[in-house]
Amino acid sequence: MADKGKKKEKTLRLKSEFQNKTPKGQKKDLSEPMAAAYNPPEVEAAWYSWWIESNFFKADNSSTKEKFVMVIPPPNVTGSLHIGHALTNSIQDSITRWNKMSGKEVLWVPGIDHAGISTQVVVEKKLFKETKQTRHDLGREKFIDEVWKWKNVYGERIKTQLMRLGSALDWSREAFTMDEKLSKAVIEAFVRMYDDGLIYRETRLVNWDSILKTAIADIEVDKKEISGPTKLSVPGCPETVEVGVLVHFAYKIEGSDEEIVVATTRVETMLADVAIAVHPEDTRYKHLHGKFAVHPFNGRKIPIIADNVLVNMEFGTGAVKVTPAHDPNDYLCGKRHNLPLINMLNDDGTVNENGAPFQGAHRFVCRRLVLKALKEKGLWKETKPNPMVLGLCSRSKDIIEPRIKPQWWVKCDDIAAAAVKEVKEGRLEFYPASHKETWYRWLETFMIGVFLDNCGGDTESLPMSFT
Repeated sequence: MADKGKKKEKTLRLKSEFQNKTPKGQKKDLSEPMAAAYNPPEVEAAWYSWWIESNFFKADNSSTKEKFVMVIPPPNVTGSLHIGHALTNSIQDSITRWNKMSGKEVLWVPGIDHAGISTQVVVEKKLFKETKQTRHDLGREKFIDEVWKWKNVYGERIKTQLMRLGSALDWSREAFTMDEKLSKAVIEAFVRMYDDGLIYRETRLVNWDSILKTAIADIEVDKKEISGPTKLSVPGCPETVEVGVLVHFAYKIEGSDEEIVVATTRVETMLADVAIAVHPEDTRYKHLHGKFAVHPFNGRKIPIIADNVLVNMEFGTGAVKVTPAHDPNDYLCGKRHNLPLINMLNDDGTVNENGAPFQGAHRFVCRRLVLKALKEKGLWKETKPNPMVLGLCSRSKDIIEPRIKPQWWVKCDDIAAAAVKEVKEGRLEFYPASHKETWYRWLETFMIGVFLDNCGGDTESLPMSFT
């Protein structure tokens, strides 16, 4: 223990003894004797300011030399850089310097990303912690002012960190993704892609976050394993929510006392049911094909349809409630049968007019109220444990709701076909080669469109047509 204490004391003494005597921007004074032990502050001091003052990293547009240009993957202005940034920027710095030593005209462009939703979340948390106000309390303009204050503080911190790393960046070209020039470039690119048919507008199911009031990409959805009945606290909900259960309840068949039983993990979505699907070969329900069930809360006639894709007659009751506006599989079923889309939720996750008589309730409070009402009507049958995977927003931790929304999408079929062709014709190789099958499976089967998540999910940020 004594040896460790002496070693720590010696290290501290080395650090405290060093004083950088080189004037800022001048070449480092190396006349002093080299230290007996490696001392990072002493070794690193003075060099970077001299490099910058000497324009060593500044690219010459008029140069006739071969050019090497690289843009830094802009770090999000949500906080400080971490060890991962240190690693990737060190690699990029090595690539930049190697190309410069190879005689090329080199440009490594620095900048930071506004990271729309992420920055909004951290600023909101800071605002609420300091003032107990939300962005809605503050108003749009004042909240944007707070975001810019955050950007100025953390943007400068990120720049300082990159300089401390010795990054060979051309700071005369520093950029921010919300700069006017870059914003114009984004709009220009968007319009060109729209005119070329690569970007289109369509109403589809999206991952909806009711706290952030935005659609989020699949990659931003965290999967939480639920092994059985579990109580969760959900942002914005005044009570805990039970998940990991399967609720069985009945619909009455129109004009008779007969019932058809369905099961669901999200009983509140029955307010938006538009059909009940059965397998066409299931003899239990053949007599019901073409008939109607009656919704217990609004009297809506719900057709009983035959669908061999959605329904597995060996699973559960063999009858499936269909809610195209709130479930991906049901959405596809609705497409096949030309079913209407009934949305039962407001953007904030409360029940809208289509969910009467529960309008205004938080969707998970509504879950409890619907279950209670079904029991009172004698339609609830049983509740069973049901292991499941729950989708949570990686930022807000809200439970994701599939919702129908108009969004911008990128047409990917031609891009995917070109990527497949590169592999099949041998210009792109995989090691090990077995990964080619995964490549083909994704690009030939699944990759039909990508949600354009570049405007914070704000579907009104960009016009429907351009002039």
